[in-house]
Amino acid sequence: MSATDCIFCAIVRGEVPATVVHRDGDVVAIRDLNPQAPTHVLVLPTEHVASAAELTPAHDHIWARVLHVAQAIAEDEGLDGDGYRLVVNIGRNGGQTVEHLHVHLLGGRQLTWPPG
Repeated sequence: MSATDCIFCAIVRGEVPATVVHRDGDVVAIRDLNPQAPTHVLVLPTEHVASAAELTPAHDHIWARVLHVAQAIAEDEGLDGDGYRLVVNIGRNGGQTVEHLHVHLLGGRQLTWPPG
């Protein structure tokens, strides 16, 4: 999948509407359309990277930025006191449904493992 075919890239470009929680030059964070917790935000780099499996040391700044933004959103949403979960799905068997690196920020209730 290329950046031109990617739904998350279309959201980054502003071509597809989304509830944006954060936007800067490196990262966009949006509310998940099918939330699995009271707070469910997707944090994604503006650069198209298909999955975490494709990250290289050259992407370290992107990966760090995604994690720092997730941390800041968790604080803004009041999740830092009771805790939250960051999830990265990789590949079909790992549950990745969109081929664009993204981190799920989940919180606002007791989260069980396995999810469900």
